[in-house]
Amino acid sequence: MKISYYPGCTLKTKAGNLETAALASLLALGIEVEEIDRWNCCGAVFSLTADDLIHQVGPVRNLIRAKEQGANKLVTLCSMCYNTLARANLIMKNDPVKRDTINRFMDDEIDYAGEVEVVHLLTFLDQEVGWERIREMVKVPLEGLRIAPYYGCTLQRPADVGIEPFGSFSLMTRLFESLGATVMPFAAADKCCGSYQILNGEDGAQSTAATILKSAAEAGAEALATSCPLCEYNLGKQQGKLLENGLIGTTVPTYYFTQLLAIALGVAPESCRFDLNDGAALDLLKNKNCLVAA
Repeated sequence: MKISYYPGCTLKTKAGNLETAALASLLALGIEVEEIDRWNCCGAVFSLTADDLIHQVGPVRNLIRAKEQGANKLVTLCSMCYNTLARANLIMKNDPVKRDTINRFMDDEIDYAGEVEVVHLLTFLDQEVGWERIREMVKVPLEGLRIAPYYGCTLQRPADVGIEPFGSFSLMTRLFESLGATVMPFAAADKCCGSYQILNGEDGAQSTAATILKSAAEAGAEALATSCPLCEYNLGKQQGKLLENGLIGTTVPTYYFTQLLAIALGVAPESCRFDLNDGAALDLLKNKNCLVAA
């Protein structure tokens, strides 16, 4: 099986651990990945202004790149990239006036009308691989590891692009159960992490992040799993400051879901780039004897 893949900017820099673990996992599952040529930034966030069509040019160009390579599906990993690409795709599918304006603006590109489906990796694993196959391929079960799936804002909202209905956490739950982990549902799984508030309102963003981490800890979780680099920054890399400021009383190591998948499939830890996580993340996996690549 071969898939077309869009990485996005952050996965090539500070969130390299999200990408390298995903690519290693897909290789272990026998799936060939083809990164689309000449991709550009997705735009980072979907514009909230209805007539801001110039903001859609970036994501649509990526969809055109996939169409040029003959793909009918484009897989992505980052929650925000997925959200932005999928929502731009809806415009091109469903709004002929806006579609025509965008296509005419990009006069050096082929016309695009929503022919490519944007797919998050969690959906791909569910629909194209299957949890039973993943379960059969697990070499290092994550037994005894209590994981809280964290979805944040952009995996379920808005409903017309959500990977599953708002309030449902089935995809991550079934993934981690297939890896042998214990899933710990918690009340703040779909709450905003603070997002870009961290840039100009650090106190407010830290308070929001602390609420989520305390909710996970109170539910009995030892670790948090996400698919968003911004969420991982606010909830993972900021934990030292949260502890320092007395906003949380204990650490809850944060991982990308791809890292946990890779470890369970027997991928070497070096491919998961735990050097980009907080140190507590690696320590927890060592204590759980999960770092033995099969």
